[in-house]
Amino acid sequence: MQSTGSNQTSPSRRRVLGAVASVAGVSASTLLGLGAAHAAAGPPAPQEPAGPEELFALARLRDYKTRRSSSWDRTGGNNDAVPVEPGKAATLLDITGAGVVTHLWFTINSPDPMHLKNLVLRAWWDGESAPSVEVPIGDFFGLGLGEYFVYQSALLAVAPIKALNAYFQMPFANSARVTLTNEGTVRTDSLYYAVDYVALPGLPGNLGRFHAQYRQAAPCKGWTSNWTNEYVPAINDKKNLSGEDNYVFLEAEGRGHFVGVTHAVLQNQDGWFGEGDDMIFIDGDMMPTINGTGTEDYYNGAWDFGGQPFAYPHNGAPHIVNPERIGGRYCLYRWHTESPITFDKSIRVTMEHGHANHRSDDFYSTAYWYQSEPHAAFPALPVPADRVPRVHSFAKD
Repeated sequence: MQSTGSNQTSPSRRRVLGAVASVAGVSASTLLGLGAAHAAAGPPAPQEPAGPEELFALARLRDYKTRRSSSWDRTGGNNDAVPVEPGKAATLLDITGAGVVTHLWFTINSPDPMHLKNLVLRAWWDGESAPSVEVPIGDFFGLGLGEYFVYQSALLAVAPIKALNAYFQMPFANSARVTLTNEGTVRTDSLYYAVDYVALPGLPGNLGRFHAQYRQAAPCKGWTSNWTNEYVPAINDKKNLSGEDNYVFLEAEGRGHFVGVTHAVLQNQDGWFGEGDDMIFIDGDMMPTINGTGTEDYYNGAWDFGGQPFAYPHNGAPHIVNPERIGGRYCLYRWHTESPITFDKSIRVTMEHGHANHRSDDFYSTAYWYQSEPHAAFPALPVPADRVPRVHSFAKD
């Protein structure tokens, strides 16, 4: 016979408590107060997520402060634009503190037919002396021939009518300054702009800074004009393994990653301009680290694009006019957002102009990348008159 003051629990009582515990979803030892010290000392059991992270991404609450710098009328009226006189610059953003520029928007009313080439976008991060962005505004938005067209991509879009949009993330640790300079001779009557950014208490330490650089070769220096088509043996059998005389999109030093390019072509010769391969040299490699199979292949199309314009999130040729003829015009882009091309010491991004560089077309390009500072010096920006696309004569001998 058991004492009523005993600390022991009868088997029948244990069975009753066990049944209650199973209904309640707890252990019998918990109901009995047994093992409580052990439970308190141990870590809590990990909880499985309720669903994949992307299920909550848009709903997850943010800690940053959303801000905008724009051309709105400070009087409260409807004069929501600023003029930009020849030789003058409009300051679009000038702030201190940490943050990330997330979106640029412009629309421009100007009597200057070449304002897309004459207005130059520049940006400085964290008090640097030389800009990390220096590009004619049309080229920055993929309009490399000085004319508007509508297209959509993951990082750039031109919407009706003449609305320029960029969605690159541009972080800064302590300051950001963005300007637009009129390097032409005609007044820009109305510059409408919006620079959207977020303010943060600080940045993580592993972020590169956004860079964009303009280059051109008008014309490229082809090694011959004596050819009937690009597939004759004298052309087709020419070798190029070193990338010598290739068109250069970008040369950079430091650690970073290349995210893409916009590329405009004005044909100076008949035929298909795009037999040239992309050749990318990383960290001092003498042979291409990455070698492509043709210009249209680099832009993720095929077979001369069939002469048909297209625009997708990562790649496109949204502007094709009079293809494969003298005066033919192409605007192209490729975003490497699926796997940016990394470099630890240096990168040289190039493309042949015609197979083994036999052609002499006009190339205009903007390269976009992120890297640690300081960045290497940019090449001098060509003067405005030299940026204007024009056909050059290269008659066959």
